[in-house]
Amino acid sequence: MAQPEKKRSNSVLLWVAGIAVLIAIVFSIRAVTRTEVRVVVVPVSYQNLTETESTNGKVEPVDPFYAHAPGPGVVQDIYVGEGEHVSAGQALLKMDDTDARSRLAAAESTLAEAKLQLANLEHGGSSDETLSYRGNIASARLEQAAAAENLRAVQSLQKKGSASASEVAAAQQRLDAAKLALSSATAHIAAHYTADDRAAAEAREHDAEVSLQAAQAALRDTDVHSPISGTVYSVPVSEFDFVQAGADLVSVADLNKLLVRAYFDEPEIGKLADGQPVTITWAAKPSRIWHGHIEHVPSTIINYFTRNVGECLITVDDARGDLPPNSNVLVNVTEETRQHVLSVPREALHTDGSRRFVYTISGGKLQQTPIHPGLTSNIDVEILSGLGPRDTVVLGPADPGQELYNGLAVKPVEKTAQ
Repeated sequence: MAQPEKKRSNSVLLWVAGIAVLIAIVFSIRAVTRTEVRVVVVPVSYQNLTETESTNGKVEPVDPFYAHAPGPGVVQDIYVGEGEHVSAGQALLKMDDTDARSRLAAAESTLAEAKLQLANLEHGGSSDETLSYRGNIASARLEQAAAAENLRAVQSLQKKGSASASEVAAAQQRLDAAKLALSSATAHIAAHYTADDRAAAEAREHDAEVSLQAAQAALRDTDVHSPISGTVYSVPVSEFDFVQAGADLVSVADLNKLLVRAYFDEPEIGKLADGQPVTITWAAKPSRIWHGHIEHVPSTIINYFTRNVGECLITVDDARGDLPPNSNVLVNVTEETRQHVLSVPREALHTDGSRRFVYTISGGKLQQTPIHPGLTSNIDVEILSGLGPRDTVVLGPADPGQELYNGLAVKPVEKTAQ
């Protein structure tokens, strides 16, 4: 039994040894016959670099006029259309003024009533009240005169022995009562209204005057006129539309005076400065480029959807009425420009964590060369250290699908002009 097992073990060892020899032969052949990977190379060169930052923005007019509905109502007439130039004072739109006229009439009536109440107070009451008060005083005076005459007559009779002391006392009481009634009637008309009553009446008159002014303004506002010269760029309503108070009716602005409100991500804000040049593009006119400058850099950070951004105001320097308000545009800010700096194409730059490097060729093999980059444009990156003007860097493999790594045997191929 031991002999067959020994033979099987020897066979296994022979198979393993054969496979190992075969693998070694294959790798030897590959090592001998392996071809070099072709890579595209470019020389390090001096370039004029411009660092820019792009973001989105929205066009806004400078000092526009927005007409809003003074109250709920119906649009009666529209005199202008979008794109039409208007002069200052020109009529734009008219609202139905039926309700405004009704409110004006009510305000006028309320003011008239308040004025009458104040006038009555200043004269001691209304005409009817004044007549009544004066009648009461006249009656009190007549009663006082009659009581005084009666007292004198009773006193005279008392002296003759024809009237008793109690009759004289009764006559005196009548006179005292008449004097008190006259005094009360006189005091009532003088103090019928207090200082608080007068203050309340004056307040009602003032409130009524304010309400009247508001009603007059509301009636005037039903006729919408433009306070500025400019272009009508928005008429979001039609004739006979019912609108709520405050609804947008017409928008007018000088479309040669525009700004762009743009939002820059927080890390880029420190590179912005007032006066930096800006180019502006609009997808609806891709061949047209507008120019501007930063008017105000962001002064605070805000949340804009999922971004932390700074709001930047950009003045459009060459607006000619061909960039509509509320358009979504792309702005490109020139942050810095440097002349004649050593640079390589951005595609040659590689990143490994915080390390930056490029591939150079040494002895027919790739070599990772650490560099210190500076200004970055859309195409090139400045080299502050790590390379010289005589060096050549690798852009990438000439054939798709090849992976580059340190020590790879390569064959340089110059980049063809495009």
